[in-house]
Amino acid sequence: MSVEVAAIAANRFGLGARPGDLATIGADPRGWLRMQLTAQPLLGAEELQSTAQILSGAEPIVQALRQARRARADAATAAAADPAAAPELATRLPQYLRPIYVSESRARLRSALSSDRPFAERLVHFWSNHFAVSVDKFAVLGVAGSFEREAIRPHVMGRFHDLLLAAETHPAMLLYLDNQQSVGPDSMLAHRAANRGRALGLNENLAREILELHTLGVDGGYTQADVTSFAKVLTGWSIGGGEGRLAGGTVGTFFFRPEVHEPGAQIVVHRRYGEDDQAQGLAVLSDLAVAPATAHHLATKLARHFISDDPPPAAIERIARVFERTRGDLPAVYVALIESPEAWDGAQAKFKSPQDYVISLARAMSLPLESEPRTLWAFELLGQRPFSPGSPAGWPDRSSDWDGASALMKRIELSDAVAQKLGDRRDAQQLAPEILGDSLTAATRQSLARAASPAQALVLLLTSPEFLRR
Repeated sequence: MSVEVAAIAANRFGLGARPGDLATIGADPRGWLRMQLTAQPLLGAEELQSTAQILSGAEPIVQALRQARRARADAATAAAADPAAAPELATRLPQYLRPIYVSESRARLRSALSSDRPFAERLVHFWSNHFAVSVDKFAVLGVAGSFEREAIRPHVMGRFHDLLLAAETHPAMLLYLDNQQSVGPDSMLAHRAANRGRALGLNENLAREILELHTLGVDGGYTQADVTSFAKVLTGWSIGGGEGRLAGGTVGTFFFRPEVHEPGAQIVVHRRYGEDDQAQGLAVLSDLAVAPATAHHLATKLARHFISDDPPPAAIERIARVFERTRGDLPAVYVALIESPEAWDGAQAKFKSPQDYVISLARAMSLPLESEPRTLWAFELLGQRPFSPGSPAGWPDRSSDWDGASALMKRIELSDAVAQKLGDRRDAQQLAPEILGDSLTAATRQSLARAASPAQALVLLLTSPEFLRR
């Protein structure tokens, strides 16, 4: 195998080559990738809290805020209510949650920069984006990072069914898609509310995104009727805690509430599910996890991410067949991806996302970004703040979504800031073949040799076509 193929393994499948990585990969890049599939890519960050701990810490603030708002809304007590109480409490919640978000983001970056299993780490990022939750929704601010640690990382090297179940039952997903607010139209709670003149509604968000984004795909053969039926199946899938009659379970953990669940059988994608309570939803997820449409949808996304924006149909079918044959055994699916000859085409078909660019830059320059007080500045500058894709569809994965003159100018700005800080402590001419291998072109070599200063040479390297793409 050539250095060019080693560079493909490091830069297309991994997170960007560090000095010395291409020599480590050596003559067996496929073996280097397969070796990374032997253990779950867990995050060693003992200082980080569990979701249950995070939400338990927020619970007293939330309850106090609710009480203050009730007091202000109650005409009988409004005069006696402290007008500053609710605003003061409202600031306490972000003050509690934002440091958690920053710590999670730094730990994630630290893992990406130091990992000797960058393919496994990239798979974490891929699946975290597939099951996207976003801190743009304030309720998720403190738990987006713990969602990735608890629902994604432990299952990346297992079966898709287990990954799917962990993602859909995690409090971050339930909060993001409001399923804890969904009430079956014929449930016990709905009847009690109707007797008091109140109407409680069914929320279809989680059901729709599971079908459209997480499993079958938008062309997967489901209908609006399936979405509604599946939403009824998922009523009762909630989070522990709450007040009054709805109190129950452990705060910050998954909790099934039978009084909210819609009773009776439901038909979802041509199948009848007559199971009771939570078992009904588990049965639907089990079928969706191994459906042929799910296999094709996931194979397409993997091929688009690792091969090209318009993935070859042959590669998609090859990966999908392995998914179906193994009933969603993810390491087997990854091996099918690794063995796809299209994945080793020397052409750099993918323009790096901002996240990929920042991480690959830091790995190439051996930068300890995790110790910087402005750790997240680079992601903010380039437009991909951690854990904030903005929609359940996740961050886009096509070059056209990230390239363009404005994107290039921001990357030049970032690389210039890094180069000015490093000065002459990095030799771009020496570094270039170490991180780019045989993909380094004669034109880029010449521009590095003609640079007016070491800092300018670094900027030219970090904004070269070879480095901007993977």
